[in-house]
Amino acid sequence: QVRLVESGGGLVQAGESLRLSCAASGSAFSIYRMGWYRQAPGKQRELVAVISSGGITDYADSVKGRFTMSRDNTKNTVDLQMNSLKPEDTAVYYCNANRPQFPGNYWGQGTQVTVSS
Repeated sequence: QVRLVESGGGLVQAGESLRLSCAASGSAFSIYRMGWYRQAPGKQRELVAVISSGGITDYADSVKGRFTMSRDNTKNTVDLQMNSLKPEDTAVYYCNANRPQFPGNYWGQGTQVTVSS
C-alpha cells in the first residue's frame, strides 16, 4: 500500500515556474514507477511524465523541454519542475505510483495548477 500526497500547486503567470512535489509513504518506494498526470476541466486525465524505478524519464510531447521529473529514493519523493508555463498547462496534477505487471495503482488527491495569460 502506498499513500501519496502532492504539494506545490498554485496560481502563476504564463512564462513562470512551479515545482510540484509528491511525498510517498509505505514500503518499497524505490521499486515503483512514478508518474505525474493532469486533468483539465472537461478533459480526460493525461500522462505528463513518468520516471522508472531506475530513474529513466519520459515526457508528454506537450511538456518536453519545459518540465523535468526527478525522484529521491532516500526521501520517498518525486518532483516535477515546470518551467515556461503556459495557460494550457492549467489542470489538477496528480501523482501516481504503480509497478508494471503487479497489482496496485495508487493516486494522490491532486494539486491545482493555474496559469494565467
